[in-house]
Amino acid sequence: MPKKLKELLFVAAVSIIPTLLIWLPFFLRIRSFWSIPLPQNGMATIVANYDGPLFMVVAKSFYASSIISHFQFVLPYEYYAAHFPLFPLLIRLFSYVLGYPYAMLAVTLISSFLATYFFYLLAKEKLNGQGALFLTLVFSLLPARWLIVKSVGSAEPLFIMAIIASLFYFDKKKFWLAALFGIMAQLTKSPGILLFIAYFAYLFVPKLKYFFSTSFPNWFKSLSLEKIYPIFLIPLSLIGLFCLYKLQYNDFFAYFHSGDNLHLFFPPFKIFNYSAPWVGTFWLEEVIFVYLFGILGLINLIKRGEKAMAYFVGIFFASTLLVAHRDIIRYSLPIFPFLLLAFSDTICKKEFRIVILVLALPIYLFSLAYISQNVMPIADWSPFFN
Repeated sequence: MPKKLKELLFVAAVSIIPTLLIWLPFFLRIRSFWSIPLPQNGMATIVANYDGPLFMVVAKSFYASSIISHFQFVLPYEYYAAHFPLFPLLIRLFSYVLGYPYAMLAVTLISSFLATYFFYLLAKEKLNGQGALFLTLVFSLLPARWLIVKSVGSAEPLFIMAIIASLFYFDKKKFWLAALFGIMAQLTKSPGILLFIAYFAYLFVPKLKYFFSTSFPNWFKSLSLEKIYPIFLIPLSLIGLFCLYKLQYNDFFAYFHSGDNLHLFFPPFKIFNYSAPWVGTFWLEEVIFVYLFGILGLINLIKRGEKAMAYFVGIFFASTLLVAHRDIIRYSLPIFPFLLLAFSDTICKKEFRIVILVLALPIYLFSLAYISQNVMPIADWSPFFN
């Protein structure tokens, strides 16, 4: 068997098998696993996990209020503007064969595989092939929150796939491909704009020192806009989406009026306000570790000379400092692949294989417990099938 085919099969296996193992107890309707009680609703538990059903609503309605009103969720019409359209559009495409619930899971599964595949390509290049497969195995399992979003209806795998692919091609100076995947990221989740900001900073900040030492025409020519201009399509795609919102909602800024969806607050670190609506607890010590690994990883990327990744991680990480939401790890998932690369010298050591063996079971148990409880109440499934 050719080496490349073996590698591809390995990537597919480490991406898909953990998700299938998560699904198995729910599919078999096992009452409990390792003393963890499990719901007896079969795969409906997986499908009903937040915010999968809301993306299915957008997939069926494409923001049309006349269709959204058929669903039981007591949510304002504007709320759905926070659910960007690419993931729902792919669900709709696959629904003609699988139906909406399983189309959603299929899109998530395929996106997860592609995210893992592009991560492997990136790791293989950055590590010269040494340890790339093992690092990819680690990426398929860590953090546990990543395994969870890969196993339910979620836009995160599509978003993270697009970010990894965009940075992979940007690093190769293939700006059209970088822009294409950047547009995909932008049309999947609102933080996609941070990818453009990172590219802009990477390309323009080093040129600022020449601004005052040369003429403007010479400085402008040094920007090489004829090569990098495709990246400006990323913010243009966001403007295009807002134009769609103007048509559907009669509100260009409908996203910002979508209700309690924006969790960015100034000054930073308001997540430690235990009385905040999306925090609700003072048990927050693990947030410190999220910040710790983010800062250390950024420093490592800078030391490695990975400027594009460092700009993205730095800007995205800075935005997470403004997040006041208990699920800070989910908000941080887009930088995690690059933190793995930042810590690859440690992760690729033989000792870390023991670590991942020990962690595999608790990751699995946490995932089962989380998924079993993170379920939207759905009494009437008929609108999702009609």
